[in-house]
Amino acid sequence: MTETTDFQRLMQGVIPYLAIDGAEKAAAFYKDAFTARQIGQTVKGQDGRVMNIMLEINGGVMMMSDPFPEANVPAAQPATSQGLTLQLVVADADGWWARAVKAGCEGTQPVKLEFWGDRYGRVRDPFGLDWAFNEPGPGRNPA
Repeated sequence: MTETTDFQRLMQGVIPYLAIDGAEKAAAFYKDAFTARQIGQTVKGQDGRVMNIMLEINGGVMMMSDPFPEANVPAAQPATSQGLTLQLVVADADGWWARAVKAGCEGTQPVKLEFWGDRYGRVRDPFGLDWAFNEPGPGRNPA
């Protein structure tokens, strides 16, 4: 797959763009915890702050930067005050949850069969963001 084709495939739908204090550290962490793959190069400003990092995680894209409060881009706040969960629909929720916890996420909800028929669990990463793993139940195809 060419880089252009990869880019075109990823640049659709809703794309989270997060300002994380320590975006480079977060990108490295997400590679371990969520098997993220960086797309392109890290773009930095003259002051060394990250202006853009693009990651592919589970077939979707997420972009990040360091905070730029002077440009009205504050740092993301801990998930408990945001009402935000980043959800991954996967074929092996237990495996994704275990890898994330091993990498340093806090397990906030172990994976279990839920009333709607899917296996579901949650973690919080060291940057304060909540992630969910949803494994579709029988007859439903994971993304």
